[in-house]
Amino acid sequence: MGTTTQRDHAKLSASHSGCWLNCTAAPNYEAQFPDGPPGEAAQEGTLAHKVCELTVSYNAGQITKRKYNSQLKKLREDPLFQEEMIKTAEVYGQYIWEKVMSFDGKPYQAQEVRVDFSDYVPDGFGTCDSIVIGGDLLCITDYKHGKGYNVPAENNSQMRLYALGALKQYGMFYDIHRVSMAIIQPRICDEAKEEIITVEELKAWGEQIKPIAQTAYTGEGAEFHEGPWCKNYYCKGRFVCRARAENMTALEDFKDLPIDGLLTEQEKADREAAMNAGFALPPALTDADVGDLLYRGERLVSWYNELCDYALQAILDGKSIPGWKAVAGRSDRKWDDADAAMDDILKAGYQEAMLYDRKPKSLAQLEKLIGKKDFERIVGKHVVKPMGKPTLVVESDSREPYNSAAADLAGLKDREATQDG
Repeated sequence: MGTTTQRDHAKLSASHSGCWLNCTAAPNYEAQFPDGPPGEAAQEGTLAHKVCELTVSYNAGQITKRKYNSQLKKLREDPLFQEEMIKTAEVYGQYIWEKVMSFDGKPYQAQEVRVDFSDYVPDGFGTCDSIVIGGDLLCITDYKHGKGYNVPAENNSQMRLYALGALKQYGMFYDIHRVSMAIIQPRICDEAKEEIITVEELKAWGEQIKPIAQTAYTGEGAEFHEGPWCKNYYCKGRFVCRARAENMTALEDFKDLPIDGLLTEQEKADREAAMNAGFALPPALTDADVGDLLYRGERLVSWYNELCDYALQAILDGKSIPGWKAVAGRSDRKWDDADAAMDDILKAGYQEAMLYDRKPKSLAQLEKLIGKKDFERIVGKHVVKPMGKPTLVVESDSREPYNSAAADLAGLKDREATQDG
């Protein structure tokens, strides 16, 4: 269905599929918004990917240590380069290396592979970070440098589209029956997130999304559907999307609120039946109401903050947002030259010991400095991790429910460790 084009970005890209599979109107709606220059986070991500590619190439013996150091030196010259990128690249490279070594024989291995999945998505193409094929298994691995959104591996449409493209490209050469799709996101998770499905399951999913992709591509019969994907997949028009605004501002009318909440369809039906029968809702919210409103309100706050960011930038760009203006916020005093200021205080007769606080770097800073493995070997025995304060999250969160007894025990152990030290 369609052929690969020469555009740098497909209209229905794999990385954006989490958006257009849910909101089929998004691709054509976004077309009216020009692509701005890549933000700093995007540029950092691109740079981190280059470090990852270099690391995997060295691990695979494709480049010498000398060439690795030479190319890394050039990457270090980028003002956005951070030493953390070397550590995160090592995590990514280690996963790829372990995957390669898990096969009985030497597998096929490639990086930055352009794949074509246009059999399922019109003009669909993209680039896989890593492909490894051994035995009957195709392994797709994607590196994520971001730390704002914890990208799942289960039912990940981007990874599945990449896998369909890789299967088309390599299926005639290898007897592939299973597909492994892994997300490496070291700044959020220490462990890889992975989904393994059969080729039959993958192709069935591809057939399932075909009509959705066709609708999103042509725009015929496309519908707007607001949801977490607006923000998670960076829809360019999300700040001024009317469908999103109408969905959010419907909080003014609780009974007609269309934002997906936590009440079951039966609970909604029972409530509507009671109201149609003339029964008023109780004056106090039920616990079910509270849980439902918390879920909806969280997304409302997120949307409102994004709207504020858009309005501020619009005003700074010279546009007018009626009823609003930009002003200078609170500012903290700072030295124009800290060293010169300290010298002047010393000359005035004050002792240097009064001017400086001596304290060690934080645990996280030292771990970055020393490296995770050496840090664990040298001081791992001194590290304790007390249970965090109770925090309210949605029930689907992967973390274990808060346990007061466990928290008390962890606190006791932490105090004992402090006393022993």
